[in-house]
Amino acid sequence: MNEWLSIEKVEELAAQYEALGPLMGLLPPFIEAFLPFLPLVVFVIANASAFGFWYGFLLSWVGTVAGSYAVFLLIRKYGGNRFFSFLTKPVKVQKLIKWVERNGFGPLFILICFPFTPSALVNLVAGLSNMNKKNYLFALMLGKLVMILMIAYIGYDLRALLTQPIRTLVMFFLIFLLWLVGKWFERRLTKRVEEDFKSFSSLDPSNKKE
Repeated sequence: MNEWLSIEKVEELAAQYEALGPLMGLLPPFIEAFLPFLPLVVFVIANASAFGFWYGFLLSWVGTVAGSYAVFLLIRKYGGNRFFSFLTKPVKVQKLIKWVERNGFGPLFILICFPFTPSALVNLVAGLSNMNKKNYLFALMLGKLVMILMIAYIGYDLRALLTQPIRTLVMFFLIFLLWLVGKWFERRLTKRVEEDFKSFSSLDPSNKKE
């Protein structure tokens, strides 16, 4: 992973992107939605470096939104199939599905905004829930807009990270701050899910002993 994050590697990717055209800027963020172990941050920075800040941001945003929504639609259509039943077995997933169904747009939007949120889990939970398709697309578009804009702004001028130490310090501070806020929200969300699930279980007559 470290070699992916080197400036030389990202600049090499940027040069390839520019040579192959806009389609190359769209495909990696799209594919990352299906293969979440790929480095989305690197693709976004490479796009911003190759195509310029705004155009690179647009390509990254369209690619990742399209990919994430495609995953959501696939989960929505085939998630109930017995072959994919393993997706819904974990207790954490079940709790998140019920919580998303009760709380909807707001929490998902905030989660999607943070670059360290496991987007694969968000797409999975939203797809398995009964959340309206248009509402999820809207949350996805807005959340990814914020996230991609932040990443593109931080990394569009890679060489400046070496020649402008103050900017570099600010960048790392922002990344660390985003990580802290994301972790805080994740812990708060987990706690809220647990509380809501216990409350819901206590009110559900089927869970009471006769």
